[in-house]
Amino acid sequence: MRITLSAAVTADGYLDSCAPERLIISTPEDWAAVHALRADHDAILVGAETLRCDDPALVLRDPQARLARIEKGLRPDPTKVTLTRSGRLSPGLHFFTQGEADRYVFSTHELPELSSVATVISSNGEPLTARFVVTELEKRGIGRLFVEGGSRILGLFLSERMADTLRLAVNPALRLGPGQGGRARFEPRLPADTPCREERLGGMEVRTWTLHPDTTEEDLAYLRLAISESRRCTPAPTSYRVGAVVVAADGRVFKGYTHETSPTHHAEQEAVAKALQACAELRGAAIYSSMEPCSTRASEPESCSQLILRHGFSRVVFALYEPDRFVCCRGALLLREAGVDVRAYPSLGEEVLAVNAHLWR
Repeated sequence: MRITLSAAVTADGYLDSCAPERLIISTPEDWAAVHALRADHDAILVGAETLRCDDPALVLRDPQARLARIEKGLRPDPTKVTLTRSGRLSPGLHFFTQGEADRYVFSTHELPELSSVATVISSNGEPLTARFVVTELEKRGIGRLFVEGGSRILGLFLSERMADTLRLAVNPALRLGPGQGGRARFEPRLPADTPCREERLGGMEVRTWTLHPDTTEEDLAYLRLAISESRRCTPAPTSYRVGAVVVAADGRVFKGYTHETSPTHHAEQEAVAKALQACAELRGAAIYSSMEPCSTRASEPESCSQLILRHGFSRVVFALYEPDRFVCCRGALLLREAGVDVRAYPSLGEEVLAVNAHLWR
């Protein structure tokens, strides 16, 4: 998933004021740019406090933008997402009542009162994390996420390193001090060498930082190679046909597929074994798999996720989340919680399912 964080602040860093009416920080030109970005993403995420205070609809007002999404086979409005710990959300909010979009509410517990207006995803009492949210949205086909805050949500994604781009628009003509009702400050602390593009837009000073470079083209190329490798696997009734590609720290490439040398080996094991045999450096390496690395094994003492962590891989890229057919896999979340950069590309999922069609006949 590619994740963009976006915020507009006053000259002294405030996202909002304590006044009952909504504080308008952006100029019309900046708003137009934000709406264009919304249309370019699969989903928009805001916090529950933003819904309660501002009651945004989060819909696309531009008919051309809506038509362009429909022509791509998408719903007219991007999917709407919110996070809540208290569950205090009225079903009458514009988030639920306006627009043509799927709606997801992430909560620490079930919210039956919202089940008729949204899909509620519970963390079963665990604190909500950006890693959990991203993982669950990817499972539902979200490839590009636009996060608009508030400050706690933006801080959550930044602190967990779950953001690729940060867009911060500053209105130099608007200033709020604590004595003037200012609240909810947002002042991101980024390394000084973070690449940044600056522009002026309708009086706004807009800075866009690249936190992680876009590797989509390279990732898709290696994933297609992994999927091609998976076709070499002989179909079996109790296992998936999976292919994997290891790109070592020195750039060397090693491929493997399920059961290539052993009836209990997964594709990741096969590719890693070849890399180790060639004395390749795996700390900081990347592994590409047609399916989510497993987190539970019955036939081996170590899961593929544990194998990846033990060898110090820095990136894991896969196409399809493992279906809940044999076990309930948590590989992606486990790897993210360990600090690994995990990328999923749901657009290739149908191709992986086709390779494994023998399991659904």
